[in-house]
Amino acid sequence: METEKNEPITDELYDIIIIGGGPGGLSAALYASRAKLKTLVVDKNPASGALGSADRIANYPGIPGGISGTELLERMREQAESFGAKVLSEQVYGVDFTARPFQVFVSNGTVRSKTVILATGSMGRSVTLPGEAELTGRGVSYCATCDAAFYQDRDVAIAGAVVEVIEEIEALARFARRIHLITRDREIPAELAAFISSNPAIVVKTGARITAIRGHEHVNGVTISGAQGHEETLDVEGVFLYLHGNRPIVDYLYGAIDTTAEGCIGIDRETMATSVEGVYAIGDVTCKKVRQVVIAAAEGCVAALSAEQYINKRERAVSQWSH
Repeated sequence: METEKNEPITDELYDIIIIGGGPGGLSAALYASRAKLKTLVVDKNPASGALGSADRIANYPGIPGGISGTELLERMREQAESFGAKVLSEQVYGVDFTARPFQVFVSNGTVRSKTVILATGSMGRSVTLPGEAELTGRGVSYCATCDAAFYQDRDVAIAGAVVEVIEEIEALARFARRIHLITRDREIPAELAAFISSNPAIVVKTGARITAIRGHEHVNGVTISGAQGHEETLDVEGVFLYLHGNRPIVDYLYGAIDTTAEGCIGIDRETMATSVEGVYAIGDVTCKKVRQVVIAAAEGCVAALSAEQYINKRERAVSQWSH
């Protein structure tokens, strides 16, 4: 039976609703449900985030030999569910943080909770390049610090605004054989120019942009358009995109909590608390220089323990030990 958006789809009052089912959200669900808190994860699509699109994760602690992002998420979800967490496959369209309990609006109604953890990530840019969607996780990446090691002695391209590329290209330079830096910018800042001059493997193409990504099972090239509209094809096995798109996904909040000028959710790094008491944020939605699965998972733990402290009015968070 369909309901209006302001009607609850269940009478159940959750202790914690976690918006987002990536590594941070699922780790939060694990710790929250293990603490005997009634926990709900609202996740529109497990494969839509950065981890879900990763073809191989080789540096997650305790999993030697590598694992696909999808399989790692499945394991995390199963573990959280084994402690009682529920997962709802729904899109979140809005929230009401002025209401008590908090209200989270999904497509067919409302779910309610005492606390909320925001874990919606930062892959907010719509896919715009031909071949990008099909090859994401198979040569298309949005994080060089995450994936650079997979391109040892290979040719790659990195594209985007210079200010976004500066820190990422250093990670690539430690592994890749040749790096094609493709940017619409006409000038290279002195900081990056000095780094490039000391790394002959970096080939710079200013005033240029990627127009298509080639490949079938894996990336094998990109097509670029230069300043005069001249097209060129580059043979590469990986492409790293920084096209003003890794912005935090916060549109569903409609200003319900404080964000920075860049759209990042501001938090207390010790507790992961936002500007609204009882609401926490974790992972890439908070904007960090280092984006790694293990960091998001750790933040999920902190947020869950902070929420448990808030719900039970404890003076301090309670760590969980084996029992």
